[in-house]
Amino acid sequence: MSTHQLAALARTAEPRLMLRRFLALDAAVTGTNAFAYLALSGPLGRWFGAGSGLLLALGAFLAVYAGCVGLLATRSRPPALAVRAVVEANLAWAAVSFVALGLWLTPTTAGAVWTVLQALVVTGFALLQYAALRQSQGVSE
Repeated sequence: MSTHQLAALARTAEPRLMLRRFLALDAAVTGTNAFAYLALSGPLGRWFGAGSGLLLALGAFLAVYAGCVGLLATRSRPPALAVRAVVEANLAWAAVSFVALGLWLTPTTAGAVWTVLQALVVTGFALLQYAALRQSQGVSE
């Protein structure tokens, strides 16, 4: 992804601010999912074809994860190692989502669509964060 494309998405050409914005967006979306899974585990579980216990556990995990990513986004210079850990965790989440969908989950159609969509969004966050990290380190594409 070019510097211009990243800058347009982040609405800034400053690489560190770009990275922080992508981290903050990840934290906000993840936190919203966490809240929904925790507050609406029963109805969402029925709609997705997943147990409410699974959604409660995922919600708790996502709440902690969102908090950590959000904290990282507040740093004026997010440490590269921590950002790489977020990128790798996002990619792992997406991969596990697809594996779970194929091997052990039996979701409704809505649940299958949701699983694929959230995995693609998380992959998108990982790619944006990685590209912004490279920009902030002065590495050109």
